[in-house]
Amino acid sequence: MTRLLLGVTLERICKAVLLLCLVHFVIIMILYFDVYAQRLDFFNRFNIKNSSRVHPYYNFSRPNGTVHSYAAATSAGDPFTLSAKMELNQTITEKPLIPCPDSPPGLVGRLLIEFSSPMSMERVQRENPDVTEGGKYTPPDCQPKERVAIIIPFRHRDHHLKYWLHYIHPILRRQKVGYGIYIINQFGEDTFNRAKLLNIGFLEALKDAEYDCFIFSDVDLIPMDDRNLYHCYEQPRHFAIAMDKFGFRLPYAGYFGGVSGLSKAQFLKINGFPNEYWGWGGEDDDIYNRITLNGMKVSRPDIRIGRYRMIKHERDKHNEPNPQRFTKIQNTKMTMKKDGINTLHYQVIHTAKYPMYTNITVDIGKPPPRPIRG
Repeated sequence: MTRLLLGVTLERICKAVLLLCLVHFVIIMILYFDVYAQRLDFFNRFNIKNSSRVHPYYNFSRPNGTVHSYAAATSAGDPFTLSAKMELNQTITEKPLIPCPDSPPGLVGRLLIEFSSPMSMERVQRENPDVTEGGKYTPPDCQPKERVAIIIPFRHRDHHLKYWLHYIHPILRRQKVGYGIYIINQFGEDTFNRAKLLNIGFLEALKDAEYDCFIFSDVDLIPMDDRNLYHCYEQPRHFAIAMDKFGFRLPYAGYFGGVSGLSKAQFLKINGFPNEYWGWGGEDDDIYNRITLNGMKVSRPDIRIGRYRMIKHERDKHNEPNPQRFTKIQNTKMTMKKDGINTLHYQVIHTAKYPMYTNITVDIGKPPPRPIRG
């Protein structure tokens, strides 16, 4: 009897152990297939992503980061799976660039400016490989807050232009400025008209690209400190406040010459610059008057930063001092609404995009005959 009970007990224990083993086996199999499925899905997605990266028709140069359509890009027999095709037709979201900093970290401060070393346009081009045709540049690692057009009134200053480009391009690049450079070349040998050429530069630059800020600079003035940031401010900006020819001092409170900057809105508010200042002098003071008469103030950098070196030269022919400039300056309030960007007339003779700048040669007409004295 005892042996019989012992046998029945052992049989039940064996069945229980067998049942437990079966349950354990089932659980193990469920877990195994679940992990296997996850690993398979992971590797499939990884392989599809890699195949899309190396596919010869994938085009990273497209502005919106998309690829060519599959029908146009592939031919019969290409070994792509259905999931790979779907991956290629999706748009890749590119990480947006951060805004460029107000104080770029690569600035060096005070610069050594000299004009004794020989300079060539080929050297300028070698030193600035990131500048594109027409003298344009956009920072590759950040988004500029504005697009800046640099406008240069010009005639017979090729020697000066080489030095100016040699220094200005690296400065603007370190400042993280998105910019284009426009040389407005006066055609012919009639009396020079700086302010009219600047008005023309404003209009012609806007025809070429969307600009928010305009900086007007003489070609013989080089900034001596790259902390003098070339962008527009809440008020019209006078950059060249301390030239070497003036002993690095501001010659008088209303001086606005050399290098200045206005936003598009500020420029239009003052009706641009006067067109009737033929010859040297006066237009800068007229522009200063326009700014103050329209309720704005001139902003300036620290005098230790706004220093400029001038390339020495003789006064140009057909740019003699304008004897009428003092009378015109006194009448700015009466003339600024009818002499400016709204009355500008000129003819473009030739436009050429060179590696380091855009040249626009213009016919601005002739000055009116001066009144006979007596």
